[in-house]
Amino acid sequence: MPLGVIASANVGDEFIDITVPGWAWPTTIGVIVAMLLFDILVLHRREHAPSMHRAALETIAWVAIGATFGVVVIATFGSGAGGEWFSGYLIEYSLSIDNVFVWALILAYFQVPVQYQRRVLLWGVFGALVLRAAFIFAGLALITRFEWMLFIFGGFLLYTAGKLLFSDDDAVDPEDSRFLALVRRFVPTTPDLHGHKMFVRVDGKLFATPLFAVLLLVEATDVLFAVDSVPAVLAVSKEQFIVFTSNAFAIMGLRSLYFMLANMHARFTYLQQGLAIILAFVGIKMIVSRWYHIATPVSLLVIVLVLIASVSFSLRRTRGLDRIALVQQPPPPDER
Repeated sequence: MPLGVIASANVGDEFIDITVPGWAWPTTIGVIVAMLLFDILVLHRREHAPSMHRAALETIAWVAIGATFGVVVIATFGSGAGGEWFSGYLIEYSLSIDNVFVWALILAYFQVPVQYQRRVLLWGVFGALVLRAAFIFAGLALITRFEWMLFIFGGFLLYTAGKLLFSDDDAVDPEDSRFLALVRRFVPTTPDLHGHKMFVRVDGKLFATPLFAVLLLVEATDVLFAVDSVPAVLAVSKEQFIVFTSNAFAIMGLRSLYFMLANMHARFTYLQQGLAIILAFVGIKMIVSRWYHIATPVSLLVIVLVLIASVSFSLRRTRGLDRIALVQQPPPPDER
């Protein structure tokens, strides 16, 4: 193997096996960090509430950036690698829509002003990228070493699909979170916000602000969603570079997607069923992969058709409805 080249593990003839140049990883990570810093330091250096129109334009821009990277993958590694990349990107992006609605509930519960929400979500994205990388590399290591883990991951995806398909209770109450109770117990927290600061000094002592608790809760929910989405993406690719970058470019666009969709939860009545079908499909794909490999173009087509159908039927059913808020602002509890 030539110096400076990272060879991906060969995990089966049915998946793409590419050789990633040594410079590709640091360059890609540098580009991701640079884009996020440009977003917060240049485009959104002033705290403000983005309009629906601007959020929509930024969402389109992030999707275009992701699609461009996918085209680069095709040009560099071939159409097979590109197919796996776009399949992973669509799975991660679609499953993250539910995550966006949970963010909206958390931010509404803590009554975080809109102009401060972007900063919280920015740090949430940075944390999500690190956590996803850990999940992805650990998952790939398990699958490579223990082939039977495919059945575990596939079965878990089928279980999650069943929960989504047959359960209408998707509400989350931040006040009932054990994680939040643990944070309050060990981290002294002020009862009120202090602008966009997450830590302040009061009488010489360092206290966290409610924004810090919000950030930790956002990260905790991302871990829960990663348990579903990472195995789903591993069902369509076993290449570290493809799986990580498809996740990363999907996650980076979630903040603008949040500001566009946070108040439109009621319009997506069939989204949960659509996501359940996607999870069931990739779970079955993972389980049967030992005997039969479902081609990447077929996987990509199924994902696209299910997404289009679930969104189209949802918008058709709710046509004419006014924008409905995801949650009403709850009255502040006695102790927050």
